[in-house]
Amino acid sequence: MFKKVLIANRGEIALRIIRTCQRLGIKTVAVYSEADAEAPHVRMADQAYVIGKPRVNESYLNVEKILEVAISSGVDAIHPGYGLLSENEPFARSCEEVGITFIGPKPEVIGKMGSKIAARHAMEEAGVPVVPGVTRPLADEGEAVLVANEIGYPVMLKASAGGGGIGMQVVHNDEELQKAFAGNQKRAQDFFGDGAMFIEKFVVNPRHIEIQILADHKGNTVYLWERDCSVQRRHQKVVEEAPSPFIDEQTRKIMGEAAVKAAKSIGYTNAGTIEFLVDENHAFYFLEMNTRLQVEHPVTEEITGLDLVEQQLRVAAGEALSFTQDEVKREGHAIEVRIYAEDPLTFFPSPGKITVYETPVFPYVRNETAVHAGSVVTPFYDPMIAKLVISGVDRNEAIERLIESLESYHVEGIKTNIPMLIEVAKHPVFQSGEHTTNFVQEHLRSKATK
Repeated sequence: MFKKVLIANRGEIALRIIRTCQRLGIKTVAVYSEADAEAPHVRMADQAYVIGKPRVNESYLNVEKILEVAISSGVDAIHPGYGLLSENEPFARSCEEVGITFIGPKPEVIGKMGSKIAARHAMEEAGVPVVPGVTRPLADEGEAVLVANEIGYPVMLKASAGGGGIGMQVVHNDEELQKAFAGNQKRAQDFFGDGAMFIEKFVVNPRHIEIQILADHKGNTVYLWERDCSVQRRHQKVVEEAPSPFIDEQTRKIMGEAAVKAAKSIGYTNAGTIEFLVDENHAFYFLEMNTRLQVEHPVTEEITGLDLVEQQLRVAAGEALSFTQDEVKREGHAIEVRIYAEDPLTFFPSPGKITVYETPVFPYVRNETAVHAGSVVTPFYDPMIAKLVISGVDRNEAIERLIESLESYHVEGIKTNIPMLIEVAKHPVFQSGEHTTNFVQEHLRSKATK
């Protein structure tokens, strides 16, 4: 096992990784920007080093400085968390080149899965179902119109290198597609440095279901059940839960085995997530693969009893998985909601100083956070201030506990999206488990959510 690990991240995920390292007796090194000098992960780590100014491109994305700290502090490995450099192929390769273990898959695998077009090719070759569409970058809007007419509207225009809904748009006819193409291409180029666009058939009223997998370097790969991430706003997840209220046991098994097949086909190692769209008839289609730990990984931990960060560390250190597929348990139900510092009506970020921060303390609550009363939410980083994770013996109990916990939250000084989350949790469509990815647009009262 590693003796010392650098966490190339910040906020609650940095704290999450540090806690597991401490339990395993691993020393930790934190890096931080000037804006995060008083952040909890800086105080909690065994060593901490400032790496630059507040903006991420001058600090948390500064590969040269992070590697300089890693080498000088004598770490064995780097854990990238999620976001930031977690799916950055050049960073993973740079770690290898200086003899430091990158806690994640091989750089070439990150690169292949980071391109939606390359990932689609790989899944087609592996025999994993994919949404009908093209697997090549489109030359221009003219070619896009021709392809869309072959597939049939509605279609999803997508950026190959995209994420978080950027460069993505549903279009219903030629005119909409012609208007959308150039704008989405420019956004993709601006955000990802890659303006390549492609088209897929838009699956009407789908569920967004993802399968968590673990793979070691000995050839063992298992799936850790599914997470239902169908409650979304502008293609960004709002609520995640496990298991899915929509998936039956037969579909669960077939999707899990498909995810394992997909991972093995590309030589995947460590923790990863295969995301699928599932239609009303339980037919499923590959969407993308996330080659890192997910924000919503705690719900999987709650139903399986596994520490996914520990599993990542053990796999990266060369250990074999200590359990087989048949030994992966599934007990109870877990729901995670993301609490953001944002206006509940406009959903614009709400930076500022938190003057009151009182969180629920019930025994079934897991509150992953890196703020406290007195913390300042800056405009430099993602405005998520906490992940509230609730467990119950079944889904109904978990929802009841979620509502009680959200209503027990007390935050002042900034605005949060808690009112929206309460509205979701109390809505009869969500409670019935019949919601799709269109739930927010179709059922929430606030037009600002759409």
